[in-house]
Amino acid sequence: MEAFYTLQGEGQHSGRAAYFIRLGGCEVGCHWCDVKESWNADLHPKFDINNIIEGALQYPGRLAVITGGEPLMYNLDELTGKLQDAGFKTNIETSGVYSFTGHWDWVCFSPKKFKDPHPDIYKNANELKAIIYNKSDFEFAESHAALVSDECTLLLQPEWSKHEVMLPLIIDYIKDNPKWKMSLQTHKYMNIP
Repeated sequence: MEAFYTLQGEGQHSGRAAYFIRLGGCEVGCHWCDVKESWNADLHPKFDINNIIEGALQYPGRLAVITGGEPLMYNLDELTGKLQDAGFKTNIETSGVYSFTGHWDWVCFSPKKFKDPHPDIYKNANELKAIIYNKSDFEFAESHAALVSDECTLLLQPEWSKHEVMLPLIIDYIKDNPKWKMSLQTHKYMNIP
C-alpha cells in the first residue's frame, strides 16, 4: 500500500527510526482501525521486492517494520530475507490470524477479538500488544498473555479514540499487574505518520 520513513510510534521499539512497509489487505475488520483504506488489497499497486528494498536503502535507518492491513496474509520469507541481507532488522506488526512466515528480528503480536489468531503466533511473539478499547479488554489481554512465552514483552495500549478514558484504567491495571507495560501511540501525539 505504502512505504515511508518515520519513527516507530508504539510498542517496544517506540522512538526508533524505521522504514515502514505497509501491505494492503486485511480480513480482520477492526471497527477502530486507523488504516481502513488498507483493507482491500486490490486497490493498491503491486511492487517488486527489489524496488521495495531500494526504497528502504534510501534512508539511514536500518529497522524495517512490515505492517498492514494484515501482513501475514502473504508469504513474507523472500521480502524479509532480502531486507536482512541488505542489513535491516525486520519487525512485524500482526494480528497473527494467518500461519507464520518470514525471517524476523522482532514479532509484535496484537490479537483482535474479531478473528482468532493462528496457534503458531504464540511461540513466535516477542511482544504482545493488547489494545484496550473497553474494560473487558483486560481479560482478553490476559487470556493471550497466558499463551505466549515468559520472555514475551506484555504491553497494554489504549485505543486512540478512547485514550483519555482508558489511560487512567490502564495505569491502575499495570500498577496492580506489573508484568504489563504501557504502550502509547506516540506518533499521534507527534503528528507524524
